[in-house]
Amino acid sequence: MLSRCPWCLAHPLLTDYHDREWGVPRPDDNAQFEHLLYEIFQAGLSWLTILKRREVFREVFAGFDPVLLAQWEAGRVEKLLQDRRLIRNRAKIEAVINNARHFLEIRAEFGCFSTFISRYKPKKRLSYNFESEIPVQTPEATALSQELKRRGFKFVGPTICYAHIQAVGLVNDHLTTCFRYKEVAEMQSKENLNS
Repeated sequence: MLSRCPWCLAHPLLTDYHDREWGVPRPDDNAQFEHLLYEIFQAGLSWLTILKRREVFREVFAGFDPVLLAQWEAGRVEKLLQDRRLIRNRAKIEAVINNARHFLEIRAEFGCFSTFISRYKPKKRLSYNFESEIPVQTPEATALSQELKRRGFKFVGPTICYAHIQAVGLVNDHLTTCFRYKEVAEMQSKENLNS
């Protein structure tokens, strides 16, 4: 039996996400924006709640295309608040549209969001043997949060930023005993060579 991080054992969707996606480098801008959107909606909720709605998010939020989302007007927010499939939180929906606009500004300045966010990759690679050792925020996540807020982003506190850093592979927070630890480390090393 494969050894996994304990957080993913409670539900098959969590296990599948852990085994296939968590910590895998995501250099694509739409993938970056997708995960940032998930983190916004996950604030105060469980990750399983988000995973159960992924297809709805993809459908409703235009495939996470920040160019399309940045053009949405207030009327679209009202329509989304009526969709029972969504997490109907006005502030979070408005944050997605707002953040899409600022995401595009960063992309215009840096060429892609991945280039911008890679500046917040921890300098030192850490590894963990126990789930209790993994931080919920780091100095790099705090710095990223401050910079995103300065640029006008909403719902981007240090904990959300660290969850994003974990999800898109800037760190490898799989436990060293987890079968994915070495696989993800290899993917991250290859990504570093290509960047």
